[in-house]
Amino acid sequence: MPWWGWIVVGGLLLGAEMFAIDAEFYLIFLGIAALLVGTTELAGLHLPIWGQWLLFAVLSLTSMVTFRQKIYNKVRGGIPDMEDTMTGQRVQISDELAPGDECRVAHRGTKWTARNVGQTTIKSGSDASIKSVDGLILNVSNE
Repeated sequence: MPWWGWIVVGGLLLGAEMFAIDAEFYLIFLGIAALLVGTTELAGLHLPIWGQWLLFAVLSLTSMVTFRQKIYNKVRGGIPDMEDTMTGQRVQISDELAPGDECRVAHRGTKWTARNVGQTTIKSGSDASIKSVDGLILNVSNE
């Protein structure tokens, strides 16, 4: 591929990541690698087509593995730890819920799976206290 082809592909990949697609910075490193291959060709280091693709692959993979996570976290910020702010809140149980059983409940604008971790049955229509959160399951009890 001619040097300008690599430059165009690199620019398209960078533009796609920045303006159209959130690929979590993968396209950034592909675009930079393509720009570097085009620059080496422009600088006079003429490689066969397989050498160009090999250089592109090595530059892409090396830069992704080495820098992507660090740069992505700096620019976009890491995922904050989820806090269990639901413990102690009350939910309304729509179905009778025996100890160890599960049902669906509405809480914070969405449906959750509620599991009765108490020793007594929770009657239909009554409130239960959220004791803990296990992934997408609310462990509830009326005690």
